[in-house]
Amino acid sequence: MEQSPYKMNIRQPIVSVLGHVDHGKTTLLDKIRGTSVAQREAGKITQHIGATEVPIEAIYRICGKLIKKEFKVPGLLFIDTPGHEAFTTLRARGGSLADLAVLVIDINEGIMPQTVESINILKRYRTPFVIAANKIDLLFGWKNCENEPFIVAIQKQKEKVKGLLDEKVYSIVERLYELGFSAERYDRISDFTQNVAIIPMSAKLGIGIADLLLVLVGLAQKFLEKELHTEEGAGEGTVLEVKEERGLGKTIDVIVYSGIFRKGDVIVVGSTGEPIVTKIKAILKPKPLDEMRDPRDRFLAVEEVHAAAGIKIAAPNLENALAGSPVIVANENLEDAISRVKRETAIHIELQEEGVIIKADALGSLEALAYELKQEGIPIKKADIGDISKRDIVDSQTIGNPLYRVILGFNVRVLPEAEKEAHKAKIFTSDVIYKIVEDYKEWVENKKRELEAQKRLEITFPGKFKILPEYIFRLSKPAIVGIRVLGGRIRVGQRILREDGRVVGRIKSIRKEDTNVTEAIMGEEVAIAIDDVTIGRQLKAGEIYYIDIPEDHGRKLFKMNLSYEDREVLEEIARIKRKEKPFWGL
Repeated sequence: MEQSPYKMNIRQPIVSVLGHVDHGKTTLLDKIRGTSVAQREAGKITQHIGATEVPIEAIYRICGKLIKKEFKVPGLLFIDTPGHEAFTTLRARGGSLADLAVLVIDINEGIMPQTVESINILKRYRTPFVIAANKIDLLFGWKNCENEPFIVAIQKQKEKVKGLLDEKVYSIVERLYELGFSAERYDRISDFTQNVAIIPMSAKLGIGIADLLLVLVGLAQKFLEKELHTEEGAGEGTVLEVKEERGLGKTIDVIVYSGIFRKGDVIVVGSTGEPIVTKIKAILKPKPLDEMRDPRDRFLAVEEVHAAAGIKIAAPNLENALAGSPVIVANENLEDAISRVKRETAIHIELQEEGVIIKADALGSLEALAYELKQEGIPIKKADIGDISKRDIVDSQTIGNPLYRVILGFNVRVLPEAEKEAHKAKIFTSDVIYKIVEDYKEWVENKKRELEAQKRLEITFPGKFKILPEYIFRLSKPAIVGIRVLGGRIRVGQRILREDGRVVGRIKSIRKEDTNVTEAIMGEEVAIAIDDVTIGRQLKAGEIYYIDIPEDHGRKLFKMNLSYEDREVLEEIARIKRKEKPFWGL
């Protein structure tokens, strides 16, 4: 059994790391723990919450001479959350668990829309936070000094660089003031209850990491000691991921945020169906400074774990365990634990009668994808966890609107049984949520154009033309004349409408210069062959004619978003038609 070197009176605070995509969140944790998880994430963007434990001994070592007193806090447990705005729900889950947060901002880019969103989440959960103003090594003229505290590194810079840094910091201060926060560079703060601390740093070079850890531990000890008292009750946690481990079968990675988990405990775990009731067979814990998603060293087997911690639980029947769901120790209150887990694993996504189908690998991911789609005004018909099945493809075929006849899958695969039917549905899958949404939006734009083109082929569009007197090539069988299209468009096969309401002739062909074409549009001059007319009788040179539109096509056209010119020609045709049928096209 792993023995603690001290009696744990207070638990380590859970620190959530938030911020805009690519501002350096995972790189920051990489530097602290000496790993390179950031390079292995899909698109270098964190897609699932990871957990890293940094014991107080490591903080003492990193901070060195910066530390002037001893801390009671046993360390820090970092949760690395996904960075794009699509992960609001997942971040909210992280935020609701977090005692503290680090908001990472690229000092050169400043506060982005996703940064504002992170601030709103922290505000909603009243989570105290500090700002890691990252990438100071990219400031023009910055003299690099790896792994040094910021307050040491800044002294080695020229005055111009110091001035530039202050400009960047105070532009963040200004923007935070607009968002309702007073902020200041951490080494200039006298009262941390009144100001958000800004720690300039370079995650890449390790500059300012000591300062950041010192501020976090200091804040935790000074302001959160009561909240961090260890609870001796039944353990509670959140499933991060469900994984197959050789020799153990299905396991769950869990963040323990309350109480104690012991080997042999009965636990209730959220699942894709009814909650799972099982017994802990083994508790495995990464070594300090390692990371649960991809630990470099073997896990340590432990008998019990106190909050807060990141652990792996091995137990029977975890096949259907659900990422993002609760895990509750239920040795005594089993029924209560089951009803709580049921409540918390219910999918709360607003569904519509018409909309897309979404699938994801975890509850948080599903809610995050749903949130992003809602922001874009994209309705959802069905939302579920798991791989894309044949049933999903069948369901997609029942959706009326072709723009919604789509399956969007985050971090899931198309099952073999569904692959044979995959051609029947448009499927977008990726392990980066915002890419799914961007790809879908791009497809919708192209599909709209394609559908519009099809409509134009299927519906007789308004057209108006004038027969040019100087270009009468043949009077009949067929008549061949030069025309100018005055409005809308004309197509092969259409019939011609005269001002008196009579329909005559049919356009047999259209020739533009030396090429046969199917269509001519406003402003073009072309030669047309017309069946069943004689020029000088049914049609006359110099006069204006229209394309005949069937009434049901007219009704559809009036509902369509036509150009001003097309609508004007449609109104003229309707005026002619309504002489006989007053409600034509209505």
